[in-house]
Amino acid sequence: MKKREKNTKEWEYEQLTDSLEEKAPSQEKADAPQETESLEDILLAREQRNRKKQSADRKLKNLSPEQLRKLDKRAAKRRRIWEVFKLSLATVVAAGFAILFLMPIVLTITNSFMSASEIASNYGTVFQTNANGGKVYISEKVNLKFIPDMVSFSQYATVLFKSPEYLLKFWNSVILVGPIVLFQLVLATLASYGFARYSGKIRSIIFFTYVILMLMPYQVTLVPNYLVSDWLNILDTYWAIWLPGIFSPFAVFLLTKFMKRIPSSMIEAAQIDGAGEWQIYRRICLPLCKGAVCSAAILVFIDYWNMVEQPLILLSDGETHPLSVFLSKINSGEVGLAFAVATIYMVPTLLIFLYGEEYLVEGITYQGGVKG
Repeated sequence: MKKREKNTKEWEYEQLTDSLEEKAPSQEKADAPQETESLEDILLAREQRNRKKQSADRKLKNLSPEQLRKLDKRAAKRRRIWEVFKLSLATVVAAGFAILFLMPIVLTITNSFMSASEIASNYGTVFQTNANGGKVYISEKVNLKFIPDMVSFSQYATVLFKSPEYLLKFWNSVILVGPIVLFQLVLATLASYGFARYSGKIRSIIFFTYVILMLMPYQVTLVPNYLVSDWLNILDTYWAIWLPGIFSPFAVFLLTKFMKRIPSSMIEAAQIDGAGEWQIYRRICLPLCKGAVCSAAILVFIDYWNMVEQPLILLSDGETHPLSVFLSKINSGEVGLAFAVATIYMVPTLLIFLYGEEYLVEGITYQGGVKG
């Protein structure tokens, strides 16, 4: 037995000396060579690790089944505590960010139920102007209040009943955005079906053009849109807003990626059963892309509901401007009504998002595949 241990130590000694000889040239090239432990220290540390491992194995073998179960329960309890700690920490961080992001919305909604005098006393210094209409330096602290001293519906009464101008701007927004969302989705589903079903050089060039146009900001295409609208004699009409919005490439790009993921075997099976292109589009592609269509509808609605540049440039008549443009004018004049009008303006977006949240998440994460 001693002879075997001696042979083992000699073999380990030879292996370590060989490795040290191989590493010697690289160590000589180093500018500042590190001090290496002696061979005896390395062997001693290895023997200590082996002894600890053997002693731990002997202890585990000597334990009873009940003691082993207790150890397993203790280890599982520690893992659960660690998982709960990580989950709690992530929840606290997410809740902190959620509070920061929701604070302006909550502040707007709660302050919309304040009276005009209370709003002026709390935020009057923010909106003060001098004789020339410029902003005044704020020397006082602004009092941010989330709970009104007395709930008042006077601002909503003024907006909804006493001043029809606000409702007129609201319906202008609906008239401008509704046709854009509807017809853009109709054209986008048809174009996406064509891009997904057929391939070729011409198809690739057209789709690449769609991508380039989608990446361009609206400020880049604003002047061409203005010139084309002037050439078509639709300037200062709703058509100047509708046509560029209806033919926007965003929904086409989004839906094409979804339709491409539909298995070709399903389409081939439908063709074998005698289905034409219209039936394949209506009965296979559209139902499978329901989540994608809803996602595109929500994103397109939010984008055009908040538009400002298009009406300002393409519509010179202020009576046809949407509420998104009119909000800035409200802030400069009647500060008390700004919160109420902003709250009313947020209602359609919030309702559509809350109603279509499931479809939006499904459309983004699902990526147009087929459920099993």
